[in-house]
Amino acid sequence: MKTRIWLALFAVYLAWGSTYLAIRFAVETIPPFLMAATRFLIAGLLVFIWRRAAGDPPPNKVQWRSAFIIGFFLLLGGIGVVAWAEQRIPSGITALIVASAPVFMVLIDALRPGGIRPNWQTLMGVLVGLAGIGLLVGPAELSGNHLGLDPSGVMALLLASLLWAVGSLYSRTAELPASPLLGTGMEMLAGSVGLFAMGTLSGEWGRLHLAAITSSSLWGLAYLVVVGSLVGFVAYTWLLRVAPTPLVATYAYVNPLLAVMVGSLLGRETLLPRVLLALAIIVSAVALINTGRARASRRVSEEFRFAPTSGED
Repeated sequence: MKTRIWLALFAVYLAWGSTYLAIRFAVETIPPFLMAATRFLIAGLLVFIWRRAAGDPPPNKVQWRSAFIIGFFLLLGGIGVVAWAEQRIPSGITALIVASAPVFMVLIDALRPGGIRPNWQTLMGVLVGLAGIGLLVGPAELSGNHLGLDPSGVMALLLASLLWAVGSLYSRTAELPASPLLGTGMEMLAGSVGLFAMGTLSGEWGRLHLAAITSSSLWGLAYLVVVGSLVGFVAYTWLLRVAPTPLVATYAYVNPLLAVMVGSLLGRETLLPRVLLALAIIVSAVALINTGRARASRRVSEEFRFAPTSGED
């Protein structure tokens, strides 16, 4: 079992750490929202049919509604917007900005009713994370290096991180099928509907020229379907059931590092000292936030467990 857990964990590291470069290749000649829609339609159909054939009960209307809400925020708002931004921003830097999602999650969770209030460690992680983002996308005078990032791409990635945080928080309490994989297939199908709609509204069908699609874009799309969606999601869902949560959460630290390295080695993206410093700061911030939130959650659970009931003195 330990061997299988580590193999699945490395599969998640590889799958989700390398998808940023695959997205960059795919959107070179395929419009971003239609590319992402195709990716999740194929993967979602395969997973959904597999789980229904395996005996998972059919989902009800409430579960489908939850899947569409999650698919809108996570897949359309998160991954679809990331694909759009990667037309303008290098894949490694994209991964670093997207790694700021826990910062937004903490802020939203602190404001919503019944949310977890951040402790000092979590707040420190938020401040460190904001500093890392500022170093990465801020003025060149901060570090002496100018990355020349497209402002619209940066804003899109920050929006994607915010929407991913909202969808992640909603998914914690949403009514979904008992089978996590069936729920994942539903979310991918629902997300593909939103992505196709966004691609249509933004006029991407008129910019889709099948004859102009390069082999690197097709390989990028195929990699996203097989490795990113099928291998990555299946391994991650299985790990959530059999492995300790802190161990599974390490993907949040490894993925940005791997994405930067893959982008530099295979995508020939410039690796400046500013990027490496921002990488170290943002990964440290994610570690602080995850540790602080884990401690806060345990404290809330213990307080609830030992709180007297109405019939006790």
